[in-house]
Amino acid sequence: MKIAISGGTGFIGKKLTARLTQSGHEAVAISRKAAEGQGGGSATLTWDQVERDPQALAGFDGIVNLAGSSLSQRWTDQAKQEMERSRLESTRKLIAGIRGLDQPPSVFIQASAIGIYGTSETAEFDENSPPGGQDFPSQLSVKWEAAADPIEAMAQTRLVKMRIGLVLGREAGVYPVLKLPYKLMGGGKLGSGRQWMSWIHIDDLTALFEFCLTHENIAGPVNAAAPNAVRQDELGRVIGGAIHRPHWFPVPAVLMRTVLGEMSLMVTGGQHVIPAAALKAGFAFSHPYVEEAVRNLEAK
Repeated sequence: MKIAISGGTGFIGKKLTARLTQSGHEAVAISRKAAEGQGGGSATLTWDQVERDPQALAGFDGIVNLAGSSLSQRWTDQAKQEMERSRLESTRKLIAGIRGLDQPPSVFIQASAIGIYGTSETAEFDENSPPGGQDFPSQLSVKWEAAADPIEAMAQTRLVKMRIGLVLGREAGVYPVLKLPYKLMGGGKLGSGRQWMSWIHIDDLTALFEFCLTHENIAGPVNAAAPNAVRQDELGRVIGGAIHRPHWFPVPAVLMRTVLGEMSLMVTGGQHVIPAAALKAGFAFSHPYVEEAVRNLEAK
């Protein structure tokens, strides 16, 4: 397959490009500048080309839309506006780019987040669960997914909404952030420690993207989270144990809100997410348990 990846120069995009290339596919990054798009793919497209050239997206079998300003920043009003603008604008540009094609891509994967379900310490969420939060991540995910809905009117293009959990990767993602306090001998539970952490190893995430690209029976929401979520306190103990550091220094939720502002919701809130669609379709997680997943990251 020939796949275009918007956001292909980011952490997930580079890893996905490498996996697709290794599997024999052709991966093309879409970025702001051609020079930025050296994520391992064989070619590059710029957003300017996508906008100006009606045929820029011709010949692609699939498109993966990962583009959007990072959530890992203080959520000022200006930052939240940019997070929303960047996601909606990139989606609209891609849809406009394929709308006039004689042969549109057979599949369009829209990135989203498990934050769409809202937070809960007791509920379990699968793909049939409705969006449930009034917080910023939930509302942003609703808008991001809705921006891709016009794809469904294109009979030849299958739409997948990939709701991504906390990504564990050695170089980037949430893992280095969670690991840092332990390296400094200050690791411990965050807030109550009872909030659910629905996580996924970066290798499983890229494998699931490839699985959804190549399996025509998959459409609609897909939860990209390992089948065994853990409480934050347990995840912290696993990380501390893996690098031989104590899990002892609790950080009150009020302190995190003071330091991180509204962004603290990303670690004080949580969702227990079940990857029902992936499991039903036959996807096999290589790293279903967090203890093994963390050991794998530390062994690399």
